[in-house]
Amino acid sequence: MTRRLVPLAGFSILFLAATASAQWLNIPLPGTPRTADGKPDLSAPVQKAPDGKPDLSGIWRAADGKYLTNIAADEGEPPFQPWAAALYKERVDNQGKDRPSGRCLPHAVPDNMMVRSGPFKIIQTPGVIVLLFEEFNHFRQLFTDGRGFPERAEPSWFGYSIGKWDGNTLVVETIGFHDRSWLDNPGHPHSDAMRVTERFTRRDFGHLDIHITIDDPKAYTRPWSANARFELMPDSELLESICENEKDYEHTIR
Repeated sequence: MTRRLVPLAGFSILFLAATASAQWLNIPLPGTPRTADGKPDLSAPVQKAPDGKPDLSGIWRAADGKYLTNIAADEGEPPFQPWAAALYKERVDNQGKDRPSGRCLPHAVPDNMMVRSGPFKIIQTPGVIVLLFEEFNHFRQLFTDGRGFPERAEPSWFGYSIGKWDGNTLVVETIGFHDRSWLDNPGHPHSDAMRVTERFTRRDFGHLDIHITIDDPKAYTRPWSANARFELMPDSELLESICENEKDYEHTIR
């Protein structure tokens, strides 16, 4: 049988449909605040970690999908450098056929968190916060033990992240990227000079806001931002999600 790549639109529909139909586990978890009828109380106050900081722990997913289709949705098109504008246009014109996730490579930073139907789990400890992504079983580490950046950060998909608390907001700086990842599905590019700043604020038990700033002078003429909202998936757990890019279209839809 002849194998062929699924076009961007078709692949996106298949991915979203498959994910939306997945049956996440329903496990009443201890420590979840509840309403009188026993349902999770998503408007309950933020719980605290042992060190007194807000506890960001939980399973989260994007509240809407606008950043998946355009991470610059809040500002319109970002302020491209000429080469980045040309590359983005090329990717849009060919329907993103070469996007990394089509070859089982990561949705990286910040794209991995923006995937509407792909949840991620935050595990908060005193010295490091870990993000576990259901899609492709990838992870990030946000170091909060007071360290600085290494003298040389090996270029990678997810970069090197250090965080510190600013009141009730966790501020995370990430550097050390290579230029192979895309910022969103259509293909906003970046360079190896990109620096990402994320400000995590848990508004209440069920809602998390992340203000994201992209600073990449090689690809954009100025820094630009997105304000992403996330919803808690209470009483649930991540499922195993393995990327199998050897499957052709006929096998994928079965």
